[in-house]
Amino acid sequence: MPRTDVVLADPRLRDAAGRLGRPAVKAAVSAAQQLVREGSLSPESVADAAVSALPGTAGGLRPVLNATGVVLHTNLGRAPLSDAAREAIAAAAGNTDVEMDLVTGRRAKRGRTALAALRGSVPDAGDVHVVNNGAAALVLAATALAAGREIIVSRGEMVEIGDGFRLPDLLESTGARLREVGTTNRTSIQDYEKAINPASGFILKVHPSNFSITGFTSGATIKELSGLDIPLISDIGSGLLKPDPLLPGEPDAATTLRDGADLVIASGDKLLGGPQAGLILGDATLVERLRRHPLARALRVDKLTLAALQATIDGPPTPVRQALHLDAALLRDRTESVRACLAEKGVPVTLTESVAVVGGGGAPDVRLPSWSLSLPEAYAVSLRQGATPVVGRVERGRLLLDLRCVPATSDEDLIAAVLAVA
Repeated sequence: MPRTDVVLADPRLRDAAGRLGRPAVKAAVSAAQQLVREGSLSPESVADAAVSALPGTAGGLRPVLNATGVVLHTNLGRAPLSDAAREAIAAAAGNTDVEMDLVTGRRAKRGRTALAALRGSVPDAGDVHVVNNGAAALVLAATALAAGREIIVSRGEMVEIGDGFRLPDLLESTGARLREVGTTNRTSIQDYEKAINPASGFILKVHPSNFSITGFTSGATIKELSGLDIPLISDIGSGLLKPDPLLPGEPDAATTLRDGADLVIASGDKLLGGPQAGLILGDATLVERLRRHPLARALRVDKLTLAALQATIDGPPTPVRQALHLDAALLRDRTESVRACLAEKGVPVTLTESVAVVGGGGAPDVRLPSWSLSLPEAYAVSLRQGATPVVGRVERGRLLLDLRCVPATSDEDLIAAVLAVA
């Protein structure tokens, strides 16, 4: 058994100790030594095994190539940030002027430039506020405006938002009471009118972004509801700030505010393509009321999120937008090029038409024509566990790798990963 100090002297492990910390490296060495004791590793391979077991960064999260064809894959972190947003995070990682005016040397409004960028992107909003996710934005609104009072909401919009979290449970946890109106498939403006009473806090309109109901259905519109004498909050979910012709069924913040909503709530890490955040836009008086509520402090975002959010709004098209609007013909040519390279090396791969989806609980009816590499299903596990993890999807006994969400600059990494498995 090689001594621990001798193994730790390996240049690769010395370098890793500087990046990851000595305890993590020593633990990897100890684990490799244990494999020697168990007879599953040769003594001369301890250093190599320890190096292979170490993560790429101290953060523990491994970069993954998303070849699933799901643009916003929740299990893979939803929106991948743009280069501009990543650079902004790196710049904000040290000391910053997040709450200081460098001209006067006095305290300034937190994240003022990011908030100004969000306000500028949706001029119909009187003011804006940012919290740590969409659910937090809804909780803040319910707590500040309806604790001990009623929230009027359609039965057809009592959704489950993922991982078992249900809208009714979330809202009732704030001390508000839910006043359900209408039926699962039909709710009229009259249903809302009848429900309004002195105990009403606000009307909540929820976009059912992760499912669709067709057939004999109807619902009151934002324009109709805006005529009632009660605050109207619209949770549009996906974070689309302006209309997108590709996604006609997805509401956007600008249109929703123009139609009469007092507040709009949206997510930052979905169709906006930015960091996880809850966006609150609308009536300046209501936004200020939420901002001043004690709960707002517990839900505020850090400087890294503010920096990434501003870079997402002001910067170039995000990876999410590029993936959604990628031309299928160009994607086919690129996928064929990768297929030819792999086939030349003897990999049993074919080119096949496929369908990509938006994901992230948004646009459930939208199908994106796409192209994929088709490989034996047995490749799936090994590709997920490789040095550069590649995650695809299995359909009818074949592993499909859709390059729509894989940056073109990562094609060589994907090729190397497949060749390593082959």
